[in-house]
Amino acid sequence: MNKDINLQAADNIRALAVAMVEKAKSGHPGGPMGGADFMHILYSEFFNYDPSDMEWAFRDRFFMDAGHLSTLMYAQYYLLGNYAKDDVANFRQWGSITPGHPEVDVARGIENTSGPLGQGHTMGVGAAIAAKFLKARFGDWMNHKVYGFISDGGIQEEISQGAGRIAGHLGLNNFIMFFDSNDIQLSTSTDEVTSEDTAAKYEAWGWKVVTIDGHNHNEIRQALKDANNETEKPTLIIGKTIMGKGCVTADGSMFEGHCELHGQPIGATGADYEKTLLNLGASVENPFDIFSDVSDFYKNLISEKTAQAAEKKAVIDVWRKDNAALASKLDFFLSGDLPELDFESIEHKAGLATRVASSNVLGYLADNVENMIVSSADLSNSDKTDGFLKKSSALQKGDFSGSFLQAGVAELTMSCIANGIALHGGCIPVVATFFVFSDYMKPAIRLSGIQELGVKYVWTHDAFRVGEDGPTHQPIEQEAQIRLLEKLKNHSGKNSFLAMRPADSAETSVAWKMALENKDTPSGLILSRQGIKDVPAQGESRYQEALAAEKGGYLVKEVENPDIVLVANGSEVSTLIDAAQILEEKEGLKVNIASIISEGVFRLQSKAYQESIIPNDKPLYGLTAGLPVNLEGLVGANGKVFGVDHFGYSAPAGVLDEKFGFTGEQVSQNVMEYLNTNVLIK
Repeated sequence: MNKDINLQAADNIRALAVAMVEKAKSGHPGGPMGGADFMHILYSEFFNYDPSDMEWAFRDRFFMDAGHLSTLMYAQYYLLGNYAKDDVANFRQWGSITPGHPEVDVARGIENTSGPLGQGHTMGVGAAIAAKFLKARFGDWMNHKVYGFISDGGIQEEISQGAGRIAGHLGLNNFIMFFDSNDIQLSTSTDEVTSEDTAAKYEAWGWKVVTIDGHNHNEIRQALKDANNETEKPTLIIGKTIMGKGCVTADGSMFEGHCELHGQPIGATGADYEKTLLNLGASVENPFDIFSDVSDFYKNLISEKTAQAAEKKAVIDVWRKDNAALASKLDFFLSGDLPELDFESIEHKAGLATRVASSNVLGYLADNVENMIVSSADLSNSDKTDGFLKKSSALQKGDFSGSFLQAGVAELTMSCIANGIALHGGCIPVVATFFVFSDYMKPAIRLSGIQELGVKYVWTHDAFRVGEDGPTHQPIEQEAQIRLLEKLKNHSGKNSFLAMRPADSAETSVAWKMALENKDTPSGLILSRQGIKDVPAQGESRYQEALAAEKGGYLVKEVENPDIVLVANGSEVSTLIDAAQILEEKEGLKVNIASIISEGVFRLQSKAYQESIIPNDKPLYGLTAGLPVNLEGLVGANGKVFGVDHFGYSAPAGVLDEKFGFTGEQVSQNVMEYLNTNVLIK
């Protein structure tokens, strides 16, 4: 073939993308055909990694935003030897390692799960922050780049505002993003939905922006060279590309740039599948073959990349020998292990709000966990992550020596950044906001669960007791939503989320212990705004007793042969303690109280243990400041749950407790009504 090898390689990627989608009878061929030139030049000439050690910690990283362009990645990584012919031929099939949208698979080059537009490049911003954080601690030799790939849809998603603002504000010159600007999206051309000046927008956020012909290899090279040399700003490369580049009709005429090429096999459009393969230089009989010249080119390229990585590793080895203590610390960070932590030593005053108890824990962690990055959505003095900030400082452009990210009002962006930090490795991300605003975070929480990332979510102002702020700020249904994730299994067969609502300061310390030790799934702490009476210790140490919360639930009050078992979590546990005192003194009842900090973990315990805490032969009464469904699965059909089935109102917290029936006296009366109605007292 006389065609330039780089054009051959790009056409090979295009042909593979077309063939994958055609065989699967579903997918998105047009975008990969447009992005093939950039992808090939990036990986062949600029991307630094070790083909023999794909998980090398100091590799460049590529974050795909437009997950529907998965065939672009699979084709490129097939040329690089990361996939076999059968893998690409079985695109989108059961058991295939080439799913319809990319899923984390670092061994094959897939750094992030993508699909929901906007999240992929925002995770890339998070990875760039993690890289800057580590570089500030270990030296300028840690200079790997993070590349993003975004489409028109990702640019339009609102999250691009937060990602663009934060990346520009922090001067993330290690983040380079290609915008595949083909003016076509799934159902329309872009001019039907937007007329904004994308370049001006990113420049206003503090980015370096260059617009190029996305099919001109020399322009791609120059843009990537300039981006790699940029010292102050992240770079956006706007590549003007053609949707369905290389598509032809049955008579051989060009059929490019059409909307229908975006989201269906090209054989279902005005283009001709076989003629397009031939136009691209592929074999109709063997469409998944790598072109002979391209195969030779990439075999040599893999050898070159391996040698280049070896040279970099030699430089790092010299640094390691000269900086043994730092090297040991770096290895510890990258291992994901925790230092020895003494949560029992953390002191709490009596009757604290659990958000304040969490602040105490964060202050301790700031002194003892050096690779933690904490972020807050403009609420650090209210969600009390300032307990950490006071021991550290905010990340700033040119100074990443601190450990706190002031994300501004951008809950979803902040959460996606945390996912990217976790994906990069070496850092432990924590994000915080009010619990009601977890609604803004749900898409990222879901991807935390799917990707099995140990992100720590801190949610404060956990109930209607937010009070005067009124129904917009009073979470009612949020706990039910989050706890659904405890019932949803990830692909490793584990609960996809760990949700914890501690009953007092001691349980808050234990909840933080559980969250930090939970490395393979996201964790959430649901914390109170108002002060809570501490659960009385039954022995000498309330903390030691609270460690039983590591089983998801335990008895905070226990008597032999109880007449009733009361069940709750969080603030309501102390309300049950007040109610139990009334029931014992006025009604002569024997009462047990169960604190179920995490139903998900509790359900993992043996049936014998579960029944020792919540027996199936006793009356059961649950109290929750959220929807009754929070506890209905625990107390069963014969039990009763008192909860909130309406939005809140604006009034002081104490008034709302009384109006909604959450005082000890009211709960005791409710318990008696339940018992008398069901004739359960002998």
